[in-house]
Amino acid sequence: MPIINYKPTTAGRRNMSVTDYSVLSKVKPERSLLAPLHKKSGRNSQGKITVRHRGGGNRRKYRIIDFKRDKHDMKATVLSIEYDPNRSAHIALVQYEDGEKRYIIAPLGLKVGDTIESGDNADIMPGNALPLSRIPVGTFVHNIELHPGKGGQLARAAGNLAQLMAKEGRYALLRLPSGELRNVPQECMATIGQVGNIDHENVKIGKAGRTRHLGIRPTVRGSAMNPVDHPHGGGEGKSPVGMPSPVSPWGKPTLGYKTRAKRNRSDKFIVKRRGVK
Repeated sequence: MPIINYKPTTAGRRNMSVTDYSVLSKVKPERSLLAPLHKKSGRNSQGKITVRHRGGGNRRKYRIIDFKRDKHDMKATVLSIEYDPNRSAHIALVQYEDGEKRYIIAPLGLKVGDTIESGDNADIMPGNALPLSRIPVGTFVHNIELHPGKGGQLARAAGNLAQLMAKEGRYALLRLPSGELRNVPQECMATIGQVGNIDHENVKIGKAGRTRHLGIRPTVRGSAMNPVDHPHGGGEGKSPVGMPSPVSPWGKPTLGYKTRAKRNRSDKFIVKRRGVK
């Protein structure tokens, strides 16, 4: 999907670019697949802020997405390709032969009027969903389940894809977008193709206001604070952080610090970690 660059009519416009939404269907969202979405502002069920710098932003409604693709052996026709404010990927509204409508993540190349299918007998075509056991080695896939029947959890963001590298025993070996090699049960469903909207990563926000529209609030540097507020704070004038590596406001290292649990139950499925050459 192309990117639109603006002329520098204002300071905010100078470095701004947006996705060209003219290729999307000019329709309203399917009302039966909308759900209310209440803002949390980074707070948990106790009202405590667990994620900082969240709040405000445009009002949204959640689009109910079919991540499971469990309507097998029934063809569906693509009615529209739509924008989803809750994710970077675009979504496609499909209608099955029995009249039911569902939203799916729109893969690259899917167009209005195309036919998709899920199940063991589906063709290897973009948008079709099959168990990993029925997908040829070397195929690019997205929206991959980690546990059979739970729904797709891997490779769902704009432009993402994973590659099926091998099959052995109960498991299929996948190369994930991060570079990690991971075993996934062959009964898990995956969708053929790459997630659409691949130019999303090339969009430049351009001005502070667009960030606020996304619900992201300003971030203050720790070095601009007082020592009571942040370990980097204090000092006469512009001072260094005064420690071997930068830390969070609570003293945890931030650069290169591993946050994954040392003993994780899923370690046995990881063949090669991301970032390891």
